[in-house]
Amino acid sequence: MSENPKFEVIDRRKFKAEEEKESQQAPVPAPETPKAPPEPAAGPRLVVSENGRDTAEEPATMEAEDALEDMPPAPTAEESKEQAAAYEASAERIDDLIRAQNPGAGTTPPATFESLVQQFYLTAMLQMGAGTQAGERPRVDIVGARGTIDLLGLLAEKTKGNLTAEEDRMLQTALFDARMAFLELSSMISMQGVKTPPPPKKR
Repeated sequence: MSENPKFEVIDRRKFKAEEEKESQQAPVPAPETPKAPPEPAAGPRLVVSENGRDTAEEPATMEAEDALEDMPPAPTAEESKEQAAAYEASAERIDDLIRAQNPGAGTTPPATFESLVQQFYLTAMLQMGAGTQAGERPRVDIVGARGTIDLLGLLAEKTKGNLTAEEDRMLQTALFDARMAFLELSSMISMQGVKTPPPPKKR
């Protein structure tokens, strides 16, 4: 190898001029008109949640769908009719046995919406210590009372618009009284020296 290597200089202007000439002769394609996006199909569509994961926008949540899949199929109308008849016959036999043991006992009154509301109301009041005998310490289940009152509120929500004026007034009164009793009891519990936890120490 020689000590002085030879370098070849290429004039790039010549090639550039030829490229510009070819580009002028080539036809320029017409710009394509943008197509309108297809209309979204009816039904669930894919959306992005706040945490970045893709989720399907559906009327029911995944938990509700899983719960429906775990449930057994609904009975047919014929099955429900047969079961209702068998239930009524069994209930009558129980009434006959009760009257045979207690001749003075009457028939069991039929279930009504009023009895349902009263059952929830009385259960909540008993859970909050109502009906305690004098001298006895009341046994309070404040968490259970809250659950029963919430069920009474759920009943009011689900039956809205399907009750008579008398039924709605009875339900709203029972719910109001139960909630007031809960507020008074929870206030008394809070005043019995329940200390709040100290704030976390700053590091």
